[in-house]
Amino acid sequence: MVNVHELWRTTSAIPFVGPRLFSLAFAQAAPYFATIRPRFTVVEPNHVELVIPKRRRVHNHLKTVHAIALCNGLEAAMGALAEVSLPPGRRWIPKGMEVTYTAKAVSDVTCIAETDPAQWTGSDPDLPVRVRGVLADGTVVIEGTIRLWVTATRAGERASAERGE
Repeated sequence: MVNVHELWRTTSAIPFVGPRLFSLAFAQAAPYFATIRPRFTVVEPNHVELVIPKRRRVHNHLKTVHAIALCNGLEAAMGALAEVSLPPGRRWIPKGMEVTYTAKAVSDVTCIAETDPAQWTGSDPDLPVRVRGVLADGTVVIEGTIRLWVTATRAGERASAERGE
């Protein structure tokens, strides 16, 4: 599997096109993400941001960014966050999303996913990721939580057993 954080560091260092290259590569991992043309701007453990450009392809009948496009952006941000925050020997899968639409998305939307470092080291496999979508003027257009199920991989389980945990 590709190390997402290393891919970000490598591609984002390329002047002018680096973040776009990362965004294209990330969208190929889950092709549905390509439908929103995400532009990642921040990829760090516990904090990821991407922009969904407002364009006709993601409009609803009101000519604003469609609610499902917003959810797609939040899930892409959460997925990148999980990949760069996950400790070795662990795996994740999304198990649910709860969102509230708080305003019309009348322009590009920055999708933000955040966690606290301590969330990744606890024994509870249920891990909530805070997500929100924000316009350039600070208006929050969508906010909520994406719940992950985080467990040990088989290799991680063997290592824990060998350590007597």
